[in-house]
Amino acid sequence: MSALEWFAHKSLGDGIFWIQERFYESGNRANIWLVRGSQRDVVIDAGLGLRSLPDYLRAAGLLAPAEGSEPRPLLAVATHVHFDHSGGLQHFEEVAVHSAEAAALHRGDNYETVTWLSDREVARLPRPGWRARHFRVPPVRPSRLLQEGRDVISLGDRHLTVMHMPGHSRGSICLHDKDRKILFSGDVVYDGSMIDWLPYSRISDYVASCQRLMELVDRGLVEKVLPGHFNIFGAERLHRLASNYISQAGVCHKLSTCAMRSIASIVLRITNSRVTS
Repeated sequence: MSALEWFAHKSLGDGIFWIQERFYESGNRANIWLVRGSQRDVVIDAGLGLRSLPDYLRAAGLLAPAEGSEPRPLLAVATHVHFDHSGGLQHFEEVAVHSAEAAALHRGDNYETVTWLSDREVARLPRPGWRARHFRVPPVRPSRLLQEGRDVISLGDRHLTVMHMPGHSRGSICLHDKDRKILFSGDVVYDGSMIDWLPYSRISDYVASCQRLMELVDRGLVEKVLPGHFNIFGAERLHRLASNYISQAGVCHKLSTCAMRSIASIVLRITNSRVTS
């Protein structure tokens, strides 16, 4: 299967494109965002990587040329290194990730990348003989390590501010387009149940991140959220999702989450030991 068949996209206007992997039929299917600037383009999250996303972008005509004949520089930014967001980073020359998760990506740590994928989730095989049990996030050496307070990703006519928002994972980030009041939220928040029971998830960090999200809304700094999964939503929904998480993060939630994290850790270690054996 070609990359042009594997992916599909929708233009949201203003240089933003929403890309998805057509035949990965799972709640884990991540949203991929292409943001085009006057001097540089950025891909936010890269999907599983079963087909080459840069090949798709070129074939679909989504990479506008610079003043010369060559396309503008293309940077792939991972909002975090979980497999559904980072598997495709292998196809990019320039890769950026938060410093807290750079080592896991570099060593191909499929425990921290939470690699679990089943055959039934992939409706059409990307190539003959492919099996989910062989899937791994390959080691990728990031070319840029991101930190809040230091990094703003400049595309020329637009700027994406890095916000470290741990909780879902220790290196989760959001990218904030302050001028347009757009938040690329990754898995920090999406219109669904927030997952805080994975390895390196931490409820106290998640609560603090949700408080920051609410502050962004209260200060009128976000009007649209482009999340890591599911549909786009607005500021009012963002505030409600964040406040609901905080209100539910009590003792009972912490106890159940601890149990779920233990089970998830065991399953991940067994699954990935089988893959590497």
